[in-house]
Order: sequence, then structure tokens, then C-alpha cells
Amino acid sequence: MNKLFARFLKDESGATAIEYGLIAALISVGIIAGATALGSSINTTFENLGSTMTTAAPK
Repeated sequence: MNKLFARFLKDESGATAIEYGLIAALISVGIIAGATALGSSINTTFENLGSTMTTAAPK
């Protein structure tokens, strides 16, 4: 029983999986934040373009 417990304490495969999970979560948060900021910027650009085309359209 002591050998089993000692082997369990030395096993780091679970810690490695948790670390990879945390890295993946951090990357996901960065991608979401970047996409949100880029989406807002693109939306503003298209709104400006649309209003410019509306005012320049012949009537």
C-alpha cells in the first residue's frame, strides 16, 4: 500500500494535463478578446463606409 501511495505522489501525468488545459483556456480567451476587438473595429469601418455611400448616392 505504501508503494502504491508513493507511486501516486510521483505521478505527474495529471498535472501535465491540467497545465495543457490551462494553456488552451488562456489561448482561447486571447482569441476571443482579439476577435471581439477586431469585430468592433470592422463594424465601425463598415458603418462609416455605408453612411458615406448613402450621402454620396445620386438622388
